[in-house]
Amino acid sequence: MSMQDVGFGYRDRASYASDPQHSRGRLVAESESPTRTVFQRDRDRIIHSTAFRRLKHKTQVFIAHEGDHYRTRLTHTIEVAQIARALARSMRLDEDLAEAIALVHDFGHTPFGHTGEEALDEKMRDFGGFDHNAQSLRIVTSLERRYAEFDGLNLTWETLEGLVKHNGPLMDTQGRGIGHPVPAAILEYNAQFNLELGHHASLEAQCAAIADDIAYNAHDIDDGLRSGLLSLDALEDVAIIGDILRAVRTKYPKLDEVRTTHEIVRRQITLMVENVISQSQANLDRIQPQKIEDIHNAGQNIVAFTEAIRLQEKALKTFLYDNLYFHESVLRVRKSADKIVRDLFEAYMNDVQAMPEGWRNEQVQADMPARARLVADFLSGMTDTYAVREHRRLFDHTPELS
Repeated sequence: MSMQDVGFGYRDRASYASDPQHSRGRLVAESESPTRTVFQRDRDRIIHSTAFRRLKHKTQVFIAHEGDHYRTRLTHTIEVAQIARALARSMRLDEDLAEAIALVHDFGHTPFGHTGEEALDEKMRDFGGFDHNAQSLRIVTSLERRYAEFDGLNLTWETLEGLVKHNGPLMDTQGRGIGHPVPAAILEYNAQFNLELGHHASLEAQCAAIADDIAYNAHDIDDGLRSGLLSLDALEDVAIIGDILRAVRTKYPKLDEVRTTHEIVRRQITLMVENVISQSQANLDRIQPQKIEDIHNAGQNIVAFTEAIRLQEKALKTFLYDNLYFHESVLRVRKSADKIVRDLFEAYMNDVQAMPEGWRNEQVQADMPARARLVADFLSGMTDTYAVREHRRLFDHTPELS
């Protein structure tokens, strides 16, 4: 790859980039802004939404009270957006669209991270299950109530497509779900505004997806070391990290542990970002797309790691699962969080009136699937702190998250 092929924000977009002037539009037609592109307007609506503010009190790996310096869903999201913009810029894509998709990608996550999602999915098993990606779509197309003329944020087709398909197509050529059935919420919305679930998403969406991997791999190492659940010595034999650690120790033999950690993290992000840029450019050179439709029909994700880094990144994930996400102390907190979510779901299902006034709905009393979906919408939108507060309001004893 030549540096002349890398975009620094000074050149026009590539012919296969998403073009805000040729957006497929919004479900509800609006007069567009004279000062912002449609994708900039999407980004701004996402940032000003209630769901975005709630991310600051939602768990990434560590519960908020365990320390002020651990990542939350909000700080993770900001890191993803920064990396997504850098990747999009390098390929001369639309940075605003990549940023918008990165900022909205975690809207549907429950309180207490994946623990909350797993608990809610199990409680919703007889009612269509719970999927955080589908919930993100519900939030931005229905549950946000801010505008006089429509529910949701009325985002552009391109942002919604990226939100739903940033990890790849959801349907095969026969219209079947890939790996698992397509969530009902996505199918229902798709019937109104066809997101082409069988095609690959834009390169901007692909940038946001791989930026998510880069960000959490790096910051989970940082948070794991900060918590004491991981140690620098334990990282010496870990894919990607071991070589970086040895290089840092060789160059700075007397460096303290805190600065050593930051050196590892920043070098890890740089290595992975540059690897993605190089491999993605090679894929573009091979495929030679001329327009965005060529990206949708490429039959593969174009924004990608090299095979060597992909395997090392997979090994790093395995290490994090074995030594951090399923560490005894993390599992102990997860068990308490699991109980809080399950208890709240049962309480609201037994009595819809237990929910706040704005969520009480007499019409769902006799309709169990509708009632369950209402409860899931309310419960999944909670922050960690609000979920604990609600549990204390409704129950005599609330598990300690420690």
